[in-house]
Amino acid sequence: MSIKVTTALGLALASGGTLLAQSGPTVAESIRKAWTGQAGLRAGQAMVEARQAEAEGARDLRLPSLTLQAQGIRTNEPMQAFGIKLNQARITAADFDPRALNHPDPIGAYGGSAVLQQPLYAGGRISAARRAGEYLAQAEAASQERRRQEAAQAVVEAYFGVQVAEQALRWVEDSRTWIQGMEDFAGARVKQGLMLESELQRLKAFHAQIDAQKAEVTKQARAARSGLGLLTGTGPVEGPLGTPLTPDFEGGMRPSKEPVDLAAGPAAGPRGDLVAADLQARAAAEGAKAAKGSVLPEVGLELGAGTLHHSWSDKGNWTWAGVGVKWKVFSAPDQAKARAARAQERAAREMRDFKQQQADHEVRVARESVLAAQARYTAAKESLAAAEESKRLREARHREGLAPLIDVLDAEAAIQGARTLLLQSLYDLRVSRAGLDLATGTPIEGVKP
Repeated sequence: MSIKVTTALGLALASGGTLLAQSGPTVAESIRKAWTGQAGLRAGQAMVEARQAEAEGARDLRLPSLTLQAQGIRTNEPMQAFGIKLNQARITAADFDPRALNHPDPIGAYGGSAVLQQPLYAGGRISAARRAGEYLAQAEAASQERRRQEAAQAVVEAYFGVQVAEQALRWVEDSRTWIQGMEDFAGARVKQGLMLESELQRLKAFHAQIDAQKAEVTKQARAARSGLGLLTGTGPVEGPLGTPLTPDFEGGMRPSKEPVDLAAGPAAGPRGDLVAADLQARAAAEGAKAAKGSVLPEVGLELGAGTLHHSWSDKGNWTWAGVGVKWKVFSAPDQAKARAARAQERAAREMRDFKQQQADHEVRVARESVLAAQARYTAAKESLAAAEESKRLREARHREGLAPLIDVLDAEAAIQGARTLLLQSLYDLRVSRAGLDLATGTPIEGVKP
């Protein structure tokens, strides 16, 4: 979930302060909580387990199958009646009487059989299906890892979105304190006849605007906490957050000292989506081999034993063993399936190549985004310092009666813009670095499973 700094953050006014977090869950802890607590990722893990079970089933195709059967029957159908007696080993000469053959008395029997079947050769279908199942299971696991990293990036956006909104809220509170002081000063001047009533009314209107801004920023802060709770699976997050937004702290990011190298390679680690795409292409190749094997001969071994009872002691037993060959010489549906499998193999290869090209593009864009955010952050710090100094001078001149109130309000508006740029650039810097980590396959915020 992307939590962006919106227009209301431009309404954060008044004096500055450090953007330091308090004691509370860190961004790393929030990422790990999302990995374990988010229902979407748990669903993805269930898909991994399903693929692994399917792969085990494909591996077991090479094992023999054992079929047990039990039956009970009573019939006077001529063919079955004669066959039952024969299987019970109780045929006599009287059973060949044409009248007995044509119109037998009803006969009952019960018994069972056991059949063991072992495939010996299946045109390569069994081994191809086994390898395809293994590749698909590995691909799903790689996709799950990619989903985890995407969730981590979303947590970073939401986590620092909370801090941006709440820092804006603190600045609004500072603004309310400042404007109240200005109102008190102007009110005293009005009573002394040294200032027009219209100036005081202008300050009151400005005060009302700040109150409206506070309500808007409060809504944003609550929405950001709710979004973070959705990602971590905990519900709306309460209390302070432990990782500071500002990059200039001990052990944290130092954008001015750690510039991004645009000449670096396209990726710093294996991306789960690229690994998955490669494994899916391999699985598709094995699927094409399995489809081709469907038009080749099959060889199988079958062993069996059966018994059929007329009574517990009156019964017949038999066994059999056989090796058979089955060859579907021509089958239009199987030929069509083989062509479809070859097309799917080509599609998987092309998709793998496209994903690699897409990943290279994402890395280039992510590096440029970090550089742009670094530049905006540096500019924002300089702009804020200049705006605060300008406001200090204009406010001092106004108190001495040397500058109109509009100059002070203009200086305050300049601080608004500078602080909005500072918040936006800080947020963009953290989020763009997370985006670069995601693009290059680097653990986001250094958090590993």
